[in-house]
Amino acid sequence: MNRVQLSKVAGIFLFLLPVAAHAQNNGAGGAMSAGAAANYLIGPGDELEIFVWKNPDLSVTVPVRPDGKISTPLVADIQAQGLTPSDLAAGLRTTLSKYIQDPVVTVLVKGFAAPGNAASIRVIGAAATPKSVPYRAGLTVLDVIIDVGGLTTYADGNDAQLIRTQGGTRRSIPLHLSDLVKSGDLKANVDLMPGDIISIPQRWF
Repeated sequence: MNRVQLSKVAGIFLFLLPVAAHAQNNGAGGAMSAGAAANYLIGPGDELEIFVWKNPDLSVTVPVRPDGKISTPLVADIQAQGLTPSDLAAGLRTTLSKYIQDPVVTVLVKGFAAPGNAASIRVIGAAATPKSVPYRAGLTVLDVIIDVGGLTTYADGNDAQLIRTQGGTRRSIPLHLSDLVKSGDLKANVDLMPGDIISIPQRWF
């Protein structure tokens, strides 16, 4: 059985477990080292166990929503996406200090977002390997195109579309992938949001 490492810093317990990581860390089914767990950035779709010492009513297991936030008792909304477990624990401790004295908070990542969950970026059409890519903070179109192996020979990259749903409304944003990938035009790069779809058509001769 793998040993659990436990550290305490400023009233925050952080459990470091060798658990499965997101695809961008060590690949699906890979193991995360203790050092990687300490630096792991929480993403949408992750399942977090929040433990508040001696306060069972405040201890919950919650998913990270597509907007990157979580809700816990006494904390309506707090940003989790892009934070390490220890950073999130520190933020929760600060907020809970308004209600209880010197709270001790543990954050444990129990489950990692599956590549096919609602927050993932889906690439369809003339990509070398059309697939879903787990969303993470700061993800861009270029990151995803590299992840899927680039465009096929017959891709019409400059007619690609980014399909995004916001507030229940779906809209299409033009993408110039050929300019981005082949010409290195970084102005054609676009920041992505959870649930975005990149559609790449083929050229017709």
